Amino acid sequence: MATKELLFMDGMPPWIDIALKEVGQKEIKGDEDNPRIIEYHSATKLKATEDEVPWCSSFANWCMKIAGLIGTSSAAARSWMSWGYPCSEPVKYCVVILRRGSKSWQGHVGFLMDWDDREIRVLGGNQKDSVSFQTFKRTDVLGYRWPKKEYILVQKNN
Repeated sequence: MATKELLFMDGMPPWIDIALKEVGQKEIKGDEDNPRIIEYHSATKLKATEDEVPWCSSFANWCMKIAGLIGTSSAAARSWMSWGYPCSEPVKYCVVILRRGSKSWQGHVGFLMDWDDREIRVLGGNQKDSVSFQTFKRTDVLGYRWPKKEYILVQKNN
């Protein structure tokens, strides 16, 4: 995909601005649940009601929904592998899907903030049980994705 085809290249994409405002949201240990994380879950078909249910994809879907974009509506991180345009190389702020766990269906999803030859820095949900920045090995990357124009639900006027 050519860079000229990318949406929102003249600044920070709206999903990143939204995600940044959520940094610090975290799970509540014990029987209580963080209502904000339950809200993230509402953006998926699973609609989990506990903050202990894996929520990285719920967070990504919620950010896209609030930004006026269509996500995957799935709680599965690897559902993002078929979403949007594939990027052959890292693109700042793109959705990044990572290998996690020993089973082929397991994974993690977040937003790419920075990278070098060996590592990527991801803004995402359910990273150490919170919305935070975390570093991952580039060898764990399964894919990079960018939204298609038809995924825009709402044109926001400034």
